[in-house]
Amino acid sequence: MYRSAVAARLLRDTAAAQKGSGWLSRRFAHSLPFATVDAEELLGARPAEVQNLVQGKWGGSSRWNTIVDPLNGEPFIRVAEVDEKGIKPFVESLSNCPKHGLHNPFKLPERYLLYGNISSKAGHMLSLPKVSDFFARLIQRVSPKSYQQALGEVQVTQKFLENFSGDQVRFLARSFGVPGNHLGQLSTGFRWPYGPVAIITPFNFPLEIPVLQLMGALYMGNKPLLKVDSKVSIVMEQMMRLLHYCGLPEEDVDFVNSDGKTMNKILMEANPRMTLFTGSSRIAEKLAVDLNGRVKLEDAGFDWKILGPDVGEADYVAWVCDQDAYACSGQKCSAQSILFMHENWAATPLLSKLKELAERRKLEDLTVGPVLTVTTEAMLDHVNKLLKIPGAKLLFGGKPLENHSIPSIYGAVKPTAVYVPLDEILKHGNYELVTKEIFGPFQVVTEYKKSQLSMVLEALERMHAHLTAAEVIGQSVNGTTYAGLRARTTGAPQNHWFGPAGDPRGAGIGTPEAIKLVWSCHREIIYDIGPVLQLWEIPPST
Repeated sequence: MYRSAVAARLLRDTAAAQKGSGWLSRRFAHSLPFATVDAEELLGARPAEVQNLVQGKWGGSSRWNTIVDPLNGEPFIRVAEVDEKGIKPFVESLSNCPKHGLHNPFKLPERYLLYGNISSKAGHMLSLPKVSDFFARLIQRVSPKSYQQALGEVQVTQKFLENFSGDQVRFLARSFGVPGNHLGQLSTGFRWPYGPVAIITPFNFPLEIPVLQLMGALYMGNKPLLKVDSKVSIVMEQMMRLLHYCGLPEEDVDFVNSDGKTMNKILMEANPRMTLFTGSSRIAEKLAVDLNGRVKLEDAGFDWKILGPDVGEADYVAWVCDQDAYACSGQKCSAQSILFMHENWAATPLLSKLKELAERRKLEDLTVGPVLTVTTEAMLDHVNKLLKIPGAKLLFGGKPLENHSIPSIYGAVKPTAVYVPLDEILKHGNYELVTKEIFGPFQVVTEYKKSQLSMVLEALERMHAHLTAAEVIGQSVNGTTYAGLRARTTGAPQNHWFGPAGDPRGAGIGTPEAIKLVWSCHREIIYDIGPVLQLWEIPPST
């Protein structure tokens, strides 16, 4: 019933927009009742504006940060960034949220049902072709990737919202009981919110990561302050407006645009009970210290794949390796960073197939595109340093993209692979260079013999990032590991855990287990209601 109601409302508002004039026609200019921008109309002549949301009200700022189009350098978005003088409303809003949260099993439990309803409506909205296309196109404008990759992000988000429709939100807060020592005693475990929390997310998945973490926080009863990288925050600003349209109380979430220094000051003054950070290891470690360990982290990943001695389905394996290393121009925390290839694969056309697949990627369809955090110069400098290692060689790529207008603040290189001998990788000095994460279309390839398997395992053991991997289970620790012929390193769908392992601060995303781990804590309540035995007497002191 709710689906037909939402659809009817969407059609009604669209019709009103087409007939109306003045504010109404401007508000619904793009025939989507929540939207204030159009991805195809983000131009330097008419830059879009991204606002902040605090205490239920949208607003601008005295300071505007101009974002340039990553494909041509044209200024096309103005972001209202809060500076240190403007943080007071955000600090007050978080500080006013009690530790026991906006809801919990004993306080306003009807809000669990409210969020099941919101998820149902929002999931349905994202299933509408016009809405999913709107977000896919908007993602492409700010974090250029192929349409299929951008649409996949929208679809994962939509499925996640569907998964937590109806009663599924309250099932997240399911309790359990253990019989006590005597009649009337029962211990019960509950999932309890933290109350005021913060969420900081990166540029590479501007919709999926913030929505999944934001909704998980809300489901469990927290009040989140959300900050998304300003380069892409327009996507989440529009999603916030969609969630409000679907019934999200406007006071439940604050949305802030700022630089890192200002956000750090907000966190230090507001003192949230928990902060979720997705991004670089360097910033993650700083936040862990600044916030006295009250963090959950999904930081960098130098992700590996091992091809064992059994050779087969070379075309498929090559395609998966290409997707893992170069989809989204390698800008996934799960991207394949190094490929360990058994010598049996050297007798196959695997590497030549990898080269063919990499070289068919082109800027025109964004199967390769701008790298938003590493410059062309930095990536090519890394390649040249690797090539100085004895036995290293360039397999393909290693050159800038041609015939483009990508601004120099971003990177633009062809998909690249460098071969480095395994024994050289393990040498002191080389290892740190080889395992440096390059957040772009780049991977290292090496080869091993059966007698060198222990060297491969040593290389894995020495790595610090444990996010994703393909193959080897018993002697590794990566939190999301794929095994078998179809194993990959990338892929964060809504149907399985995605996150690192081996670190008590590690965060997960997408599943009930991840939501409960990240966004709630355990609270034990022991009921002891008697009766007291009739002949009970005060015992001696102990």
